[in-house]
Amino acid sequence: MEKSGAHGELALPVELTVNRQPYSETAAARSLLVLFLRDQLGIKTVNFGCDTGNCGACTILWNGKLIKSCMMLAVQASGSEITTVEGLAAPDGDLHPIQRAFAEHHGLQCGYCTPGMLLSVKYLLERNPNPTNEEIRRGIKGNICRCTGYENIVTAVRAVAAPEKEPSSRASEKDPVSAAQRASLPEEEVTQ
Repeated sequence: MEKSGAHGELALPVELTVNRQPYSETAAARSLLVLFLRDQLGIKTVNFGCDTGNCGACTILWNGKLIKSCMMLAVQASGSEITTVEGLAAPDGDLHPIQRAFAEHHGLQCGYCTPGMLLSVKYLLERNPNPTNEEIRRGIKGNICRCTGYENIVTAVRAVAAPEKEPSSRASEKDPVSAAQRASLPEEEVTQ
């Protein structure tokens, strides 16, 4: 069912589920998913940042996979299930533990990167419930934050992560100079 969109552009049907809510709309054939979500569905937390897939402000979960919505056309998403940051909260409005941890540990400031960052963290923790600090940093590397310096974000993720590993396996993460590094340093450089 092709229809004529604004300015005579070809419009195509787009049927998808966003945050457990089904939608049946039309979109211009070349409309980006990020703009479809924002402008047609009114989901303003999917931020439009770089338009190149680098900043992560438009990060969503698409059929359970983490993607940058500026890199997909709306018509390509037809038939899919999408989760934005609104979909993290429970249907009754209770915040997801990741959202609570970000608030409690000051893992956000201006908030522009936060929706994409939260979804990246959810994706990471579903695949690795107890990541190391380095694994957390790798898991969020597709999201640029210019405010926090990332330390509080890592702290927030650490607070949510499942405590499955022994605390001793994390001791070197708190100490920038690990035991192996200390052993290789001259004694006067070892401060701990």
